[in-house]
Amino acid sequence: MTLRPYQKECHDAAIEWIRKSIDPCLIEAATGSGKSHIIAAIAATMHKMSGGKHILCLAPNADLVHQNRDKYLATGNPASVFSSSAGGRCLRHPVVFGTPGTVVRSIKAFGSRFCAVVVDEAHGITPTLMRIISTMREQNPNLRVIGLSATPYRLGEGYVYAMDQHGQPMGEQCCKDPYFTAKVCEVPAHLLIEQGYLTRPKIGAINSGHYETLGMQPNRAGKFSSADVDQAYHGHGRLTSAIVADVVAQSRGRKGVMLFAATVQHAEEIMASLPPGLSRMIGGKINTGKGPRKKLVADFKAQKFKYLVSVQTMTTGVDFTHVDVIAILKATESVALLQQIIGRGLRIHEGKDDVLILDYAENLERHCPDGDIFNPEIRAQLKGTGGGIVEAECPECGCVNKFSARRNEDNLEIDKYGYFVDLAGNRIETPQGDMPAHYGRRCQGLVKNGPVFDQCQARWTLKLCPACDAENDIAARYCGECRHELVDPNDKLKADFKRYKRDPYQIQTDVVINREEKPTLARSGKECLMVTYTTAYRSFTVWLHPWAERGRFKAEHLQYTAARDAAGGIRTVTYSKDKDSGFYRVYDYNRPEDKEPE
Repeated sequence: MTLRPYQKECHDAAIEWIRKSIDPCLIEAATGSGKSHIIAAIAATMHKMSGGKHILCLAPNADLVHQNRDKYLATGNPASVFSSSAGGRCLRHPVVFGTPGTVVRSIKAFGSRFCAVVVDEAHGITPTLMRIISTMREQNPNLRVIGLSATPYRLGEGYVYAMDQHGQPMGEQCCKDPYFTAKVCEVPAHLLIEQGYLTRPKIGAINSGHYETLGMQPNRAGKFSSADVDQAYHGHGRLTSAIVADVVAQSRGRKGVMLFAATVQHAEEIMASLPPGLSRMIGGKINTGKGPRKKLVADFKAQKFKYLVSVQTMTTGVDFTHVDVIAILKATESVALLQQIIGRGLRIHEGKDDVLILDYAENLERHCPDGDIFNPEIRAQLKGTGGGIVEAECPECGCVNKFSARRNEDNLEIDKYGYFVDLAGNRIETPQGDMPAHYGRRCQGLVKNGPVFDQCQARWTLKLCPACDAENDIAARYCGECRHELVDPNDKLKADFKRYKRDPYQIQTDVVINREEKPTLARSGKECLMVTYTTAYRSFTVWLHPWAERGRFKAEHLQYTAARDAAGGIRTVTYSKDKDSGFYRVYDYNRPEDKEPE
């Protein structure tokens, strides 16, 4: 097996990294670059340089397991398969290709004889993968981890690596808690197109209408809501029919067309407008069995039909080299998914000059604002940002950090270290120290420390330990050095007050925001008065008994009517919830309200 020049460059960069560091590293290689060949070469080299130790190569599905193993077999060396879905559970050979689900169930079998884990589709760092790696590291603390991905970023979390191939930190606006320490090599799609390894994409004109999707926003789970999806796609039969007609018209003379639908119902609407004898649908409950799915894939590769409508499948692990039209009829929440969809048409094929990209769901506007489909906008979700980016040079390691900017309504100048300065060039001071012009707390630079990279210790905001003077994060509750409690006494009083007010079983006095009276009947059939109070902390109801002639019920009713009818009425209420009965009880009215300590 002879590697292409860029594949050898990726292999060499990964080997150079693992020689000097045990931290995880990543290779970014565009779809169609031949990651399987790079994985095979890395596995073969690591087996040799480790003196015969084993290597585990993980992929998310059986198709990729077989694809990666086949490329390794081309080196002339044997390899095992450890994947139920791929049809094997063997550890006989030193290089093992498996799926995480099968491996994790037998993780005790993967002991100290393994020196490395190579992860394909490494942007999908799941808890299962983390468990596999951490368990294997218990047996071998020097375990190396090498990831490969065409889309090394995650929705809402940004890039999955902390440092680029030039040693520069990605910054908090681009990545959030990345697993990989550094990207060691990059193979962009533009390079592969220029060198003739990928087909040139062509963005097609939309001659019909399109789905209105720019108003759709992912929820906390990173998915569009079912209501938004239903409104965008369903019930628009005429629009869908016009879109499909445009796809068919622009596909005349082309070999293979993949259409990506949002839902099964949407896919069925698409199928209704496609030529019946030339079209198939896959996904949802259609062709999910191994036999039918395998036949459909084989028939499409053999060009026995022209149009394939996909629902949440066929985005990774399959190569349809003849496909020269990609029609995207669904909005993608994820930039990675958009790149994977486009990648289905980039493989080279005899007689194929380009691949036509037809976007009917405003994905390019959403994810590629500069018009370059291979340069999507990647950002991590940040809280409390004022907008914009501030560059802040670290005074200790020299790293230039990029942090989210604070609001700067007074248009103050910012020095090179990222602090606000006045007209005289002096830093703006606060009781907590010089005021940063950004929300960054700690330098993102990585400093080599033996076989690992440690984060630089420099901080823009910090909390000094009163016991040992150690520097701690501003939000730390305990000192990282001596474990002394770092909570400010005033903050502790405020926290205690909030806990007290959250506990309804504590007797407390609140200002009454609203009070409602409603006559009703008790279980005994006697008349009673239901009074509902609303305060800043809760809403609760008590029942008064006007008919009572003596005892507690009589006293409570008289106390209430006297306070209600007095000048000023009921301003505050003193109450608690009874632990035994679960009912609220009022003890008094118009006492001074409980106030938070200042």
